Amino acid sequence: APRRAESGAQVPVTYSVDNATAKGVKITKLYAFVDANPIPLTATYHLTDALGSFQMATRIRFETDAFVRLVGEDASGNLYLASREIRAAGGCGGTVEGDEAAIRASAGKIKFKVEEPVKIGSAASTTFNIKHPMRTGLQRELVSQGFVPAFYINKAAFTYNSKPVLTIDVGVGTAEDPYFKFNFVPTEAGKLEVTATDNEGKTFAQAVEVKS
Repeated sequence: APRRAESGAQVPVTYSVDNATAKGVKITKLYAFVDANPIPLTATYHLTDALGSFQMATRIRFETDAFVRLVGEDASGNLYLASREIRAAGGCGGTVEGDEAAIRASAGKIKFKVEEPVKIGSAASTTFNIKHPMRTGLQRELVSQGFVPAFYINKAAFTYNSKPVLTIDVGVGTAEDPYFKFNFVPTEAGKLEVTATDNEGKTFAQAVEVKS
């Protein structure tokens, strides 16, 4: 992550569990916080062995200068902390404008790919991007200055041949048009699928065929 971000609304970060793995610790769940945000928890990541050596690139919001804190949890409930300070501001509140009907009509459009060539048994790079305004409930409409209702993706579940790969509980601290890039290890040819839901109960899904 950068020490100073150009925009508090779109701060790129990359998470990994390399330090824990090197110490023989197996992380099964990751919590990502920005401690000065109105809602600090940006996302929770539920990990599986299918991810191999876990690394996640994503984009999050900062309301003001703060630490991003990654808390890892192992199967026994032990917790491990990593932190980094980032200077950024204005990502959670402020005003929003635009044609709300058009914004809602385009919400849920997915870009989903696995980089080729794929080698079965080796890490394959996967990118998921879903168009969505990720309204925090703290933003105001530009003209009326009334609060815009919260409207956000709250979960993305990835499976391979119907077996869990990664589940993300997404919070409003995740940036507009949620983006997640990670590796997974296919053990055979098959289908990588994602199902995303929002806080209004809408569901969005897409699949990618994976073969060597």
